[in-house]
Amino acid sequence: MSTRIAFLKGHGTENDFVIVPDPDNAVELSPATVAALCDRRAGIGADGVLHVVRSAAHPAARHLADEAEWFMDYRNGDGSIAEMCGNGVRVFARYLQYAGLVGEGDLPVATRGGVKHAHIAKPAAEGAPEGDVTVSMGRAALPEGDVTVSVGTRQWPARNVNMGNPHAVAFVDDLAHAGDLLDPPPFSPASAYPDGVNVEFVVDRGPRHVAMRVHERGAGETRSCGTGACAVAVAAARRDGLDPAGTGTPVTYTVDLPGGRLTITESPDGEIAMTGPAVIVAEGEIDAGWLAAAGESA
Repeated sequence: MSTRIAFLKGHGTENDFVIVPDPDNAVELSPATVAALCDRRAGIGADGVLHVVRSAAHPAARHLADEAEWFMDYRNGDGSIAEMCGNGVRVFARYLQYAGLVGEGDLPVATRGGVKHAHIAKPAAEGAPEGDVTVSMGRAALPEGDVTVSVGTRQWPARNVNMGNPHAVAFVDDLAHAGDLLDPPPFSPASAYPDGVNVEFVVDRGPRHVAMRVHERGAGETRSCGTGACAVAVAAARRDGLDPAGTGTPVTYTVDLPGGRLTITESPDGEIAMTGPAVIVAEGEIDAGWLAAAGESA
């Protein structure tokens, strides 16, 4: 292994990531080394790692190589593997543009949740900030069965929404009722989410406008969660009696998160598009010796 490993730091509505470019899948990222990288005191600090690999070079994505050249090998901040990360896809696309590997326009990205289609918009005007990135997030699945989440003595019914990863969406009177979200909010029945769940707490801000906080599985509370925002928009639409498949009309919700604002549109065919900013803030090198030692001691 090289004594130096390139990295970048980026965020999408303050959901932040360490980006490790590794086209040939030559960098070993064990759970311990990922956790060390994401440590906000002893490492670089992030909610997760975006491992940038050519699909053909990664065993988890080779079957998608004909559809998407690049694979987002996403890891949560604790080192665990996740199927998808919506904000991560936007930042992943921005990195590829930043590195000169793609230009503005449409971009397929392979993930463990399937191929996601991104669109990198042009800046609104010359000299303006980079254009937003829109990601086609696929369709939401709405598993049957009652789900309940709780914080302390409070308890709420939650909507079970799957966006390629599992979500429990609870509508509350006050976002403060979510507590500190340091630990995963308890849920029942346990059989609803055998591998854990992302839990969203949601309040209304206006017509088709909500705000949320989220505990991300494997990361704790984060400033933003793209798949969570999509799950929230779908749950809010169904609560409000809106189903594009039935009306034939797209439905758009504005979703405010602690780190910024996302726009979520569900089309009559069920496809969900998420639009928001994506920013590269820094780049540098990781000392491979430090990373190996940090991984061993984590």
